[in-house]
Amino acid sequence: MRVLTVIPTYNERESLPTVMRRLRQAVPEGHVLVVDDNSPDGTGRLADGIAAADANVHVLHRAGKEGLGAAYIAGFRWGLERDYDVLVEMDADCSHQPEQLPLLLDAVERGADLAIGSRYVPGGRTVNWPLQRQLLSRGGNLYARTLLGSRINDITAGYRAFRRETLERIGLDSVDSKGYCFQIDLGWRTERAGLTVVEVPITFVERAEGVSKMSPDVTREAVVRVAQWGLGARARTLARKLGRAG
Repeated sequence: MRVLTVIPTYNERESLPTVMRRLRQAVPEGHVLVVDDNSPDGTGRLADGIAAADANVHVLHRAGKEGLGAAYIAGFRWGLERDYDVLVEMDADCSHQPEQLPLLLDAVERGADLAIGSRYVPGGRTVNWPLQRQLLSRGGNLYARTLLGSRINDITAGYRAFRRETLERIGLDSVDSKGYCFQIDLGWRTERAGLTVVEVPITFVERAEGVSKMSPDVTREAVVRVAQWGLGARARTLARKLGRAG
């Protein structure tokens, strides 16, 4: 399989060299695409330097900060155009441990259409996370799973490996989620398409460098959009039932 790991960056100059070194050691045959949103701290220039020294590293520069979802979609399109078989989502801050990526790739090789690095299945855990973040994460998962009727235990997780056919089937053109609800969106789309989702237990480690991009606006977007998706799906289901009954 030709593997492309997509790493969105915005002011990740401190952490990028570490994650790149670890990732290239963990999956040396894989390729990496850094998608930089014109970071003021020079992350994009740093990524260019890394790419100049490593033919398996590529950089996609974007005009400005448009959100996590938009960055990933740009990276996915770049990879699909170049015929990669598996496209991976990974954070730039080492919270997603590169050494665990082979576990996700193994799940795809065994037939998963989407492999999710899960904190909330047996064997999964978080390290150095404050209680507030744990409550927010678990509460967000419960909220999304309940409203959407999802069976994914960690539907907000951002460490993922997609088979290219999965991304082609779920319709990236209609995805407009900007923040972290992008993860919920794509996970739910994969479920609704009847594709195979496998959750692989991982250890999620709180970032040691840089600053989290979580914000009240990101949280509000997730709360509102998940409610819209869930209620909209229920309304369509009810309409179909009433139509058949009539």
